[in-house]
Amino acid sequence: MELSENAVTVLASRYLLRNENLEITETPRELFARVAGHIAGAEQSGTLAEKWEEKFFEMMISRDFLPNSPTLMNAGTALGQLSACFVVPVEDTMESIFEAVKQMALIQRSGGGTGFSFSRLRPKNDPVVSTGGKASGPVSFMKIFDCATQHIKQGGKRRGANMGVLRVDHPDILEFIRAKKDGQTLQNFNLSVAVTDSFMAAVKNNDAFALIHPVTKNVSAQISAHEIFQEIVNAAYATGDPGLLFVDRINQANPTPHIGSIEATNPCGEIPLLPYESCNLGSINLAHMLENSDPPGNARLNKPRLYDTVTRAVRFLDNVITMNHYPVDEIRTATRGNRKIGLGVMGFAEMLIRMGISYDSDKAVQTGADIMELINNEAYAASCELAEEKGVYPNWKGSVHGKNGIRIRNAARTAIAPTGTIGIIADTTASIEPLFALAYKRVNVLENQNFNEVNALFREYSQRHHLNTEEILQQVMKKGTLMEIENVPQQLKEIFKTALEIPPDRHLQIQAAFSRHVDNSVSKTINMPEKSTPADVGHAFYTAWELGLKGITIYRYGSKSHQVLELGADEKPYHYDHASKCDPEECHL
Repeated sequence: MELSENAVTVLASRYLLRNENLEITETPRELFARVAGHIAGAEQSGTLAEKWEEKFFEMMISRDFLPNSPTLMNAGTALGQLSACFVVPVEDTMESIFEAVKQMALIQRSGGGTGFSFSRLRPKNDPVVSTGGKASGPVSFMKIFDCATQHIKQGGKRRGANMGVLRVDHPDILEFIRAKKDGQTLQNFNLSVAVTDSFMAAVKNNDAFALIHPVTKNVSAQISAHEIFQEIVNAAYATGDPGLLFVDRINQANPTPHIGSIEATNPCGEIPLLPYESCNLGSINLAHMLENSDPPGNARLNKPRLYDTVTRAVRFLDNVITMNHYPVDEIRTATRGNRKIGLGVMGFAEMLIRMGISYDSDKAVQTGADIMELINNEAYAASCELAEEKGVYPNWKGSVHGKNGIRIRNAARTAIAPTGTIGIIADTTASIEPLFALAYKRVNVLENQNFNEVNALFREYSQRHHLNTEEILQQVMKKGTLMEIENVPQQLKEIFKTALEIPPDRHLQIQAAFSRHVDNSVSKTINMPEKSTPADVGHAFYTAWELGLKGITIYRYGSKSHQVLELGADEKPYHYDHASKCDPEECHL
């Protein structure tokens, strides 16, 4: 097993076990053996456990598949918390609010990220009869959660992360939208506005929109939907927050509506969850699901290998639910009741490059849709087979599956997660994102460490085309793109387009292609160059709704004072010349 220098650094910093003197006590190979052995312990006999332990180990050691970070960190240890994603309910009582803070602390201490809907809290300055005082409002209480997170380090290895959600019809929605515009407040939160179809229709028609008191259900005010949307656009343009969650669409896909409605997601948005649900994630390395990849550009999908990996991965993730140590009893009940898993992918951009396909092309969109459809269908079949072997999920009766007589093990099976650190371990591109740059820095990813990276695939391709890689990279640092460099084949310029060279509409099309074949949701950044306008942001938000997405997050380069990925050295962002130039009225702004 060959690991890159960055992969070794990440494993040593976060994942490999240490003794009481903080000395590393296992190798990467032993880590994967530890995880495989523990997860295989869910099997019903020693013979089966031995068989699947070997299969699980093989797909991790080859890095064909990797589970989420808490599983790699905690499997086979006393902590034993294996899930990445949680949603904790917050009701309109002081007891519920601070119980949620406690539960958040327990979850983040063990390596999980937490999502909350604050939509049930009464608005700011609302009378509180029991005390004779006035309510603080959702944003005020969110600051308490944020402060607690600031002092908790997930599993002793990574900082906590939260998703804060507020319904668009909450009376405090404007305060929520503006909450992070100062660049200081709620730094441990991603924010999303839960928007409804009726709100988006009101934006389209420039109608008034009712704000509803969450406790009395009375209309507290009528406000222009256009005004609210404009505030969302301006805040997202300035800071990247908030994103949008299309809650009606999310609940249309809810497999267990008899249990409740979905109000929030995990911190990155790819897992919509009911109150107290958790989910564990894992990603297939698409760059390894190819054949004929040498020379680059001629690769084709190896379907048998992909199908085999999906089958193993679904069983692995289902076993995680059984072997997990849950931080809160209610989470154990809810999670085991629905047995949701989130199987996704990484290495999509690398796969496209090896297939000779430009990310910025209709063929890339179709390829993404085709591959995710194969994965989703195979995950569905694998879950049905598991149901025959181990039984359906406990809340099956009354669910969408139960009403249709579909015996299946997992209420949901697929999701597209960001794969930040496991992508480094697998030495491939993150999730379904394009190349960020040909040379870039990962900033403050491990205890304030920075990584400088030059894309290995670009080195490989340039060598095959007998190009002077170092000279080209020096020019890229100055010009920001291959597009403006002479003597580089046009094919390479197209294949190695980077995130800021790709228009937002193409990012959205890629997200939509995967979203159509995903049970949970998709975490993807809609990258925008620094010179983008608020109108471009509004266009992206509205297009996301029209495309049927469950959520959207945009990021305009440079809009945060600190960002995880930065262009390398003196590299300048390239501004694509076919950006959205929509008229404000056409963009519903």
